[in-house]
Amino acid sequence: MNTADLSFAKLDADKLFRRKRLIGFGIPTVIAVYLVYIFFVFDIPGLAQRANFDNAVTLASDSWSHKVHVTRDNRSGEIIYAVEGERKGRYPDGERPDWVSGDEVITIDLGEGHVVRYLPDNRTEIQVPDFPLIKVQAEGRAVTSNLPDDLPSWISASSRRIGITTPEGRITLTGARTEVFNYFPGWELFWFTLDSPYFGHSLPKILFGEQLDPTRSNVAGAVSDWWNNAMWRHKDVAWAIGETILMAFLGTMGAAMIALPLAFMAAKRFSPFMILRAATRRLFDFVRGVDALIWTVVLARAFGPGPLTGTLAILITDTGTFGKIFSEALENVDSKQIEGIASTGAKPLQRYRFGVIPQVVPVLLAQILYFLESNTRSATIIGAITGGGIGLMLTQAIQTQKDWEEVAYYIVLIVVMVMFMDWFSGWLRGKLIGRKD
Repeated sequence: MNTADLSFAKLDADKLFRRKRLIGFGIPTVIAVYLVYIFFVFDIPGLAQRANFDNAVTLASDSWSHKVHVTRDNRSGEIIYAVEGERKGRYPDGERPDWVSGDEVITIDLGEGHVVRYLPDNRTEIQVPDFPLIKVQAEGRAVTSNLPDDLPSWISASSRRIGITTPEGRITLTGARTEVFNYFPGWELFWFTLDSPYFGHSLPKILFGEQLDPTRSNVAGAVSDWWNNAMWRHKDVAWAIGETILMAFLGTMGAAMIALPLAFMAAKRFSPFMILRAATRRLFDFVRGVDALIWTVVLARAFGPGPLTGTLAILITDTGTFGKIFSEALENVDSKQIEGIASTGAKPLQRYRFGVIPQVVPVLLAQILYFLESNTRSATIIGAITGGGIGLMLTQAIQTQKDWEEVAYYIVLIVVMVMFMDWFSGWLRGKLIGRKD
């Protein structure tokens, strides 16, 4: 190598090192600038400032606990005791929690020195440790109190509403009603409602104890009351779970059956006409290019809400995805096996059946089972839009802004359902395709 060649080699090496340094410093710089841009465009400081962590704590506590409402109607004077404030969770007439006492003056002992008293004439007294006695009067649509101007953070007050949040419970006072929320851990009435004869009894007593309902055996009656629980709606939840799985199953399997013959039309080795291949591939691009949620909204306008709409949305989207995957699998089949089948005098359909399909079945089944598992999750969201499945019940519970323990229950069921489908698809894949050691 002469001197000129060495010079050129040195110049090429210098250019290469400069390019490497530019890439090494340039890409991190671009990423850093982009992150700074996002920081200001999405107003991250403003979001952090507006975040209400007290609400987050309340939401978290509502998901694993329940609250008993003691409500006074300031117009009629009626006192209502109910779990979660629901009519289905009301205490029967003549019954109330043991931490409530009194007749003319209703005394509510929240614990740790926190006491609320419902006095005649829509007056209320609230006793909080290390704070002066709070006196509130409901008059028409307004409330008046002896609260000072400088209020602590756990009290919010206006002429129409007073809210007090303590570690032992919450109190809200308006002109229409006065309400006390007392929190307890656990999901109350999950097994039996208050009107069930099995409420408050342990499992051994139900199984082996004396008959609690003269018209039914303990086991049959307990199962019936749990299944028909009006508050937690176990029967409706089970139906909704089955509906969600059915939407995913029908949508996935229907898409696979439609996509397989179309995939032959899109595969170059099996479709000699370029126009037909191009048209089929563009069809796949079109149906899978639109998200399933968009198809759900479009189909809901045509067919109305319901599980059928969700099933069709999954079917349309997955037809495009399966068509692309299946056609690529068909492009890669081994021609020797096809030629061997053809040498026996087999017709074209027989060559496809015995020479092509056995080669692509493992790929097809693996993809179908994976999408079945994935579509189980998708069916939950689609059901929230189309009005079917567990997604609808989850959305309804969220919209109430008070049934967060039911939201947690539905989320747990969705996670269990997805885990079951994951296990089931893996087990079925192993049975149909086999496992590699």
